[in-house]
Amino acid sequence: MPELPEVETIKETLKLLVQGKTIEKVDVLWANIIKQPDDAEIFKHLLKGQTFQQINRKGKFLLFYLDDYVLVSHLRMEGKYRLHKPDEGIEKHTHVVFHLKNGETLHYNDVRKFGTMHLLTRGSEFTQAPLITLGPEPFEDAFTTDYFYGKLKSSSRFIKTALLDQSLVTGLGNIYVDETLFRSGIHPLTKCNELTRKEAAAIRSAAIETLQEAVEAGGTTIRSYVDSQGNMGMFQQVLYVYGQDKKPCKTCGEEIIKMKVGGRGTHICLRCQPQKKVND
Repeated sequence: MPELPEVETIKETLKLLVQGKTIEKVDVLWANIIKQPDDAEIFKHLLKGQTFQQINRKGKFLLFYLDDYVLVSHLRMEGKYRLHKPDEGIEKHTHVVFHLKNGETLHYNDVRKFGTMHLLTRGSEFTQAPLITLGPEPFEDAFTTDYFYGKLKSSSRFIKTALLDQSLVTGLGNIYVDETLFRSGIHPLTKCNELTRKEAAAIRSAAIETLQEAVEAGGTTIRSYVDSQGNMGMFQQVLYVYGQDKKPCKTCGEEIIKMKVGGRGTHICLRCQPQKKVND
């Protein structure tokens, strides 16, 4: 699943590809992608004649700012946007096609059909689903140590599970949570309310550092992830634990193991991330 760094890269390439271009019409080939409005025909009608004014991102969501609306798009597992030249055919698994006035087409392709689109009135996007429940991003001023530690103190969940909760902090997914916990030396089964303020600060700093490096590298290419121009991210070359099971730890040489936490595959170095004992 594309996480914050991948979606940031997609956002930047889409700005180059479609910002300032006007939609002539829209074809919806799989209506279940459209969550709001609940009628794909209304969705198509509202987008006709709208111009892409700006493309932003919140967590893992793409925000296409149009003249009157904001198209909020979540790529989920396999969603991709590709810009096609005039007269190019439609690829398999393409579910929404935005026909632009210059003859180009922007295709939304999604093998698993898990992606979602909400078309909202500009100015209302953060007051309703799906964005209203999102917590701050690691890069935002609101993601302070005080905020983070305060939230952790009131939870008995495992830290791995908590960091995947987009209402606590948005943008982190399985890859970057594993990398963040490794860099901060925290075992993923540590309960949130057993963490010290110093440990919470270390996790916060590691999350920011990890995501910043991943953004600069263009994201991580796991399975089929590419950006909107078909380029692969390179952060996978410097992953410490994610996808490294049975390989030696780059820091200490201990074998990386894979375990399950909350049903999610979790990668860990037991020497660098010793399990915390209560009252440590």
